[in-house]
Formats: sequence, structure tokens, C-alpha cells
Amino acid sequence: MISALLALALAAGPPFPLPPLPVQDTTKGRAVYEKWCAGCHGDTGAGDGPAAAYMLPRPRNFTGAVYKIRTTASGQLPTDADLMHAIDEGLPGSAMPAWKGRLSDAERRDVMAYLKTFSSFFTDTSQHVVALKFGNEPGGGSAPEALKAGRLFYDSIGCRKCHGDQGRGDGPSAPTLKDDAGFPIYAADLHQSWRFRGGASVADVYRRLRTGLDGTPMPSFSDLIEQKFLTDEQLWRLAQYVRSLSPVRTPEVRDVIHAPRVAGPLPAAPGDSAWARVDRYWFPLVGQVIRKLRWFAPAVSGVWVQAVHDGKAVAVRVSWDDRSPSPDTAWLGFERRVRETVAGDDSGAGPPGGLWPDQLAVQFPRRIPEGMERPYFLMGSETDAVYQWRWTSAPSGGRAVAGLSRGLERFDTLPTAPAVAVTYDHGEWRVVFTRSLATPDTANELQFETGRAIPVAFFAWDGSSGEHGTRMAVSTWYFLALDQPTPSRVLVTPMVAMLLTLGLGIVVVRRAQRRQA
Repeated sequence: MISALLALALAAGPPFPLPPLPVQDTTKGRAVYEKWCAGCHGDTGAGDGPAAAYMLPRPRNFTGAVYKIRTTASGQLPTDADLMHAIDEGLPGSAMPAWKGRLSDAERRDVMAYLKTFSSFFTDTSQHVVALKFGNEPGGGSAPEALKAGRLFYDSIGCRKCHGDQGRGDGPSAPTLKDDAGFPIYAADLHQSWRFRGGASVADVYRRLRTGLDGTPMPSFSDLIEQKFLTDEQLWRLAQYVRSLSPVRTPEVRDVIHAPRVAGPLPAAPGDSAWARVDRYWFPLVGQVIRKLRWFAPAVSGVWVQAVHDGKAVAVRVSWDDRSPSPDTAWLGFERRVRETVAGDDSGAGPPGGLWPDQLAVQFPRRIPEGMERPYFLMGSETDAVYQWRWTSAPSGGRAVAGLSRGLERFDTLPTAPAVAVTYDHGEWRVVFTRSLATPDTANELQFETGRAIPVAFFAWDGSSGEHGTRMAVSTWYFLALDQPTPSRVLVTPMVAMLLTLGLGIVVVRRAQRRQA
């Protein structure tokens, strides 16, 4: 009886009309594309829009239908879901933004349909676009045994050749890397998962290992599973190891660096174990695009900053990832390709190549401002200079100076400089500046004070990427706060108040008991 009723219901159709499937309109998609996408990807989708020359990596060339981020096998077209994910979420670490929330659902679907018209591969009926079936992540991924197994396969399948021994993109093959179009390409820095193109989770890393990044030197490792060289679980362990190299969470950009007061000696060495007990603050850097020669593709994406003080002096440690200690002749060819690929100036006339050092600048105002007014962030001006600590990796061992910057073209060195200690290890620079809070030169040198918000900004140059002069990475103003010790009265007063309250309560209770008696 039930079977008969069910058959009758199915024959009669659904009791209410089903919503129609979303219709993709390529005509509307073209309008969206021309307004929002053509500036980078070009009118014909060839990745040659007017902004493309200022980008590294270059915008996607849709005419070849070669896509990095997919759930399909290497060499196959992406699924519609893959394309929508890239449009919705963007590609971190590149100029491709997330369009979800900026464009409507219909606009994103329409532009996805339109960009497929740039390649005939999407109309080829012999193409069977099917997403790979991915296994489930095994448990215990953060356990030492799992990470040890992942590291074993990191070495055995050659990841370190490009990504380096510690995963900072400084492997021996890194200076030679280029994509299928011949543009230079950086090996991913595995310590910055928030910049991974396809996502930062362990599952995202695993999928990239299975699919590869088509159009780049990054291969697919699915064949190693098919050839029984490693198992699916072992590839998951590799993904877990890679993800473990980055912070658990994407670093939050905070406005204030809190420098605690320490009782013992300041940690003047970059490797001092005391730094492990000090909070780290991440500050993103962007290319200097305001003054010629402009630079749109900085190699240093950000710096980690820590600071402590003892009431008499302050120590500031700045660390950042850099694929080579410049100047480095091994990277000369890569530097040349970067200069040929990335336009640095509106006129197109770039500076000559050369062996440039790595450099860092830490910037303060000459005086702590009373309000929110600060000097011009881009190295001050002729009428309002900024006080800077500058470090350079050349000559051998590096050196630091202090001075007044009056714009990009003028830097006046001061007689005294902060003490500096430096290390470079497996793709990471660590520089520690140490200076007295107060100095005799009150006219030119910042006088640090506890309990005040001291503006601070950062600049970095990667010599092996041809960065020098105005070709650099810059930050905006942030703040350094030298924490004050907690006054004893702050701790004593609440205790006294609590004792007084307790005593008063006892008196009241005893009086009440006497009255009852």
C-alpha cells in the first residue's frame, strides 16, 4: 500500500515547484569582467592587462586554461566549484582579491561563465572534469612521531630542493625557478601559511600535494601513491609537517608593541633564550608605490618585532624571512629576471642590476608626539625629519647607523648608533638593536619614555630581488609602548581595602550576636 502511494506521488510530481537552477549569463559576465577584471587579466583574458606588468606573480592567462588551484588531477581543467572558490576567496599572496561580498552571487557566477569563454578547452566535450577523491586526514597530526614522519618524506621526495631545509623558500633550486610563461617564481615560504594560494589548512596543503600547481615547477605527487612509493597517510603526514612550520593561527596585526620591563640583563643577542618568553608582533609590509622609482612586488612581506626594556635601555628584535643573505651572486640571474618582469616606475626605466645588500630601517619621530600627529610615514620630510636606525648586511657582518631622514633622498648620519647583533640562519634574518632610553643628543635622537605611545615604522630591502633605494617594502606607523612596572600601591591598596572590609564585617556580626544574647 505504501509503495503504491509513493509511486503515485512521484508520478504526480513535487507538491511545490522546485527552484530553477542558477542561470549563468555570459553577456552580463562580460560586463562584470570588463569593469573589475580586465585591468589585470586583459581584455582578451591573456593576463596582460595594464596592471599586469607591476605584479609578481602575474595575473592568470585564461586563454591557456592552465590553473594552479584545483581539485582535479594535474593537467585537467578545474571544476566550476574550483573557479568559484578562487573568485570568492581570492588567492592569498597575490594581487587577486576575494570578490565574495564585493560582487553579488549572480555577478560572480556570470563572470565565471564568461572567463571560460576565453579557452576552447571548456567547450571540448571529450574533457571529463572530475574532482579527485581525497582521503580523510589521519589523527595525531601534531604528535612528534607524525611530524617526524612528515619531515622524512619532506626530505625523501625532494621538497627541500626548492623550499629549503627549514622551508623558507631558500633551497638550492630556488634561484632558478620560473613558471611555464618564463616569469620568475618564488618557492613558497612554508612559514607563512596565510599566504598559501590554495588555503592554509592541512587539508588545503594535502590537496596541493595531490593536484600540483599546474603552470609552475610544483608537481603533483599523486603518482607516488599510485606507484606505491608512499601511502596516502604518509602524504597526509607530509601535509601536517608543512602546516606545522607556520603559526597555528594567522598572525593578527596589532597596533601596539608592548615591551615588558625585565629585571635582569637585556637579551642583546638574537638567539638569546629570553626572546622566547617575549610576545611577537607581526607587521605586514607593502611595496613603495608613492615615489619614483616605484616598487610593486616586494620580496619581504612582513616583519616580526619584539621589544623589552630594563628602565635604562631598550632592546628591539626584528626578524624576517629572506631567501638569501645578500649580496649573493647565486641570485644575480633571478634578480635580472625580476627586474625584467616587474615594472618599477611609470616611465618604465628601471635601475641597473647589481650586488645589493639586504637592509632594514626602524623609524621613530624625533620626539614623542603629544597627540596623534606624526611625521610623514615615508621617511619624513625636509621640514619634519624622522629618527631612524638603519642596518645593512654589507660589508661582511653588516653594520648599523642612526640618523635623521628628511625624505627618500636625504639621510643625515648621526655620530652615535645603537648597538646591533645579527644572525642569518636558513632563510631568516634576526637583528637586535639596543640603545639607552635617554641620550645627550636630545635635539636629534628620540628620548624613549615608559608609559608613552611611541610611533614606530619599518622598511626592508631584499638585495637579491634587486631592491635598493626607493625599491623597498614599507609599513605604516604603529606604536611601541615601554611598559611601566606595576606600582606597589596598586597591589597593596586592594589588599588593605579587603582586610578593612573583612574586619568591618566581623565587627558587625559580633555586635549582632551580642544584641541577640
